[in-house]
Amino acid sequence: MKKTIYSKYDKKLIPSLPRVLFEGKIEVVVSETEAEKAVDYLLSQPIIGLDTETRPSFKKGHTYTVSLLQVASHDICFLLRLNYLKFSPSIKRLLEDTTVPKIGLSLHDDVKMLHKIGDFEPGHFIDLQDRVKEVGVEDMSLQKIYANFFGMRISKRERLTNWEADILTEKQKRYAATDAWSCILLYEELIRLEQTGDYELIKTDDEHVSTDHTEER
Repeated sequence: MKKTIYSKYDKKLIPSLPRVLFEGKIEVVVSETEAEKAVDYLLSQPIIGLDTETRPSFKKGHTYTVSLLQVASHDICFLLRLNYLKFSPSIKRLLEDTTVPKIGLSLHDDVKMLHKIGDFEPGHFIDLQDRVKEVGVEDMSLQKIYANFFGMRISKRERLTNWEADILTEKQKRYAATDAWSCILLYEELIRLEQTGDYELIKTDDEHVSTDHTEER
């Protein structure tokens, strides 16, 4: 049975979907020694997912630099705390690597934020926003894309929390890890669908979206 995906996903359906959460190992990295070991591991993997978090500012005209770089394999996610590490040699090595595909979403924004703390030549990055267009999906948010492809909900509840707190909460850690890890799953599913043709695209608009795909898992 072919998987049904939609050109636009009805966001009103998302709250009723079961929540997906990264359940692998999470390691918080605050020193260059730890970062070096983390990057060694990550660059030994066939594929990794990547995302960033920045402390929100609720004061007009004031912004913070990027606080966290989360990078995941299938089984482990490293939370690289850039407010401690800054732009360390290991961070630069990771970002400039050209051998391991780094999957993310809206990577232009992430790279722009990272450039504010250090100069680097971006390595092998793949943006899901570009790839989903190739199968006819128009949505740009991770939450909508994941719901469309897997029928599950990524919670965004922790997005506007303090990412420069002395100690990240368990909810913050799981949120950050889920965002990075889910990029791998989406990319691999995209590749599978492209190679097999095992999907049907339904053209929709914002006001007329079928709900049949809520049963898709």
